[in-house]
Amino acid sequence: MSQNKNALIRYKTIDKCLQNKYRQWTLEDLIEECSEALSEYEGRQNPISKRTIQMDIQLMRSEKLGYNAPIVVYDKKYYKYEDEDFSITDIPLTETDMNVLTETVSMLKQFKDFSLFNDVSDILQRLEDKIYSEKSHTKPVIYLDKNENLKGLHYLDEIYQAIIKRMVLIITYKSFKSREETKFHFHPFILKEFNNRWFLIGKKKASQPITNLALDRIISIDYDFNHPYLEEDFDADDYYKDVIGVTVNSGLKARRIELWVDASNAPYVITKPLHTSQRLIKENEDGSVILHLFVIPNYEMERLLLGFGNCLEILRPEGLRNRMKKILNDAISRYDSEKLT
Repeated sequence: MSQNKNALIRYKTIDKCLQNKYRQWTLEDLIEECSEALSEYEGRQNPISKRTIQMDIQLMRSEKLGYNAPIVVYDKKYYKYEDEDFSITDIPLTETDMNVLTETVSMLKQFKDFSLFNDVSDILQRLEDKIYSEKSHTKPVIYLDKNENLKGLHYLDEIYQAIIKRMVLIITYKSFKSREETKFHFHPFILKEFNNRWFLIGKKKASQPITNLALDRIISIDYDFNHPYLEEDFDADDYYKDVIGVTVNSGLKARRIELWVDASNAPYVITKPLHTSQRLIKENEDGSVILHLFVIPNYEMERLLLGFGNCLEILRPEGLRNRMKKILNDAISRYDSEKLT
């Protein structure tokens, strides 16, 4: 058990004792009660020193924990609350507390697509009522980037429940490249969000590679309760460690990519790395920088790098440099065309 949790148990135990005004409480009594409380939680004896309880009382009296507990000593040996109705569990919220709670509620409400948030909706409502009863209504200042008009979001909770319950899905799907929709069994592993789009990661069969399905391309979802779920030890952190985005090109290994970034964009790329493998190799006199990435090239990485336009140049490997050059030349030729559509 962590020291912070031990301390919290002691504070609550001391508070419970001092609320009992029909008994006199010595320091030894408080030590004994706290020892019994910790023993009940931990299942073993946990001796507490006299100094520990004295420090607990000192902290409860102070503003450090926000308690400001009016603990006094009388007859030079007994402890009590000067205000007999005081309790650390009934402290009014400070303005800082209310600001933090207001933003937390606003952020949680943006995840209404998941049923696990429906389970706490009543709690959130009561929390909002508590906050607004003590504070005038204010607009939230934290907003998550979320496109509620994105297709497929209504499948989020259905897929989430299937993953939790290890259920095999029957998915009707139509990718952007396919002319016809297809139907297949799918073993869902995780849901992944990237660039404000949601993807379902899993397998069609044990013998096939892991694949990702964009939720906005799913036509319908059904279940096959008789089909055994594929129990696979899927580690998302390990699977995605060498890529940007969601596409992992099987059979390819991570390779070093050398980039030049101009002076105006260098601070942004340095403070918000393109990938966890990013390393600063050289700072040039004009403020531009040379960076290395160690990743598996994929579509999402290309889109990200192309988004920098003429502010970024791929130096190595030669194959990727030539591919990006061709894409940019094709873009230029499109703009040079006299025919407007």
